[in-house]
Amino acid sequence: MKFSANLGFLWTDLPLPEAVRAAAAAGFQAVEFHWPYDTPLPVLAAVLEETGLAVMGLNTVRGDVAKGEFGLAALPGRGAEARAAVDQAVAYGAGLGAGAVHVMAGRASGPAAHAAFLETLAYACAETARHGMEVLMEPLNRHDAPGYFLGTTDQAAAIQDELGLPNLRILFDCYHVGRSEGDVVTRAAALWDRIGHVQIAAVPDRGPPDHGELDYGHVLRRLADLGQSRPVGAEYRPGGPTEHSLGWLAAARSF
Repeated sequence: MKFSANLGFLWTDLPLPEAVRAAAAAGFQAVEFHWPYDTPLPVLAAVLEETGLAVMGLNTVRGDVAKGEFGLAALPGRGAEARAAVDQAVAYGAGLGAGAVHVMAGRASGPAAHAAFLETLAYACAETARHGMEVLMEPLNRHDAPGYFLGTTDQAAAIQDELGLPNLRILFDCYHVGRSEGDVVTRAAALWDRIGHVQIAAVPDRGPPDHGELDYGHVLRRLADLGQSRPVGAEYRPGGPTEHSLGWLAAARSF
């Protein structure tokens, strides 16, 4: 199995280009980003070409972080800002050859938020389609992201059905699903045709995927049985130097 290093959590002590090099040296086949926009696009593109790593995706910006914002797409009355965030992510991601843009919904609820989210997702799907990219939406658990608009995989699947857009996919984070819904393997199998990207971390502490409530040996074998071919995203908190947290990786490559 192939793996992608999420550089929002891994090697955060390094400048982003050096983090990419570290991921390549550690044996990852791809990388993914949270908010890489402070790094000039040509600089990051050059190091990706140097290392040969693929880019799985990146996030739209959170908004006003000082005010606790965690995405803009579902915030009523913020449509222009949400579309600008999509434009930024699509332009930057296309410049890196990224496979997807994760559209962050934000903290909101109710019918107006639902309508705003659908409107932004439809816009994002149209813009990413021009570059052969997908749009990802990720249900986040209520413990880590209280008040986040998108909370369950069922809600995400219903939005897919409502919009009917072929490049709108679910980002299935085993950690978030494990914290919110449980029954991770069964949920993944039921949603398999809807999933665009899979991420892993230990439950419940979001540490390396080598301990906790989820047996990732079983999870990864089941993903392989389902046909997982894209790199799985390692989005966990290393709890120290990233190099010291990679004991799981060698065994996991064999799945």
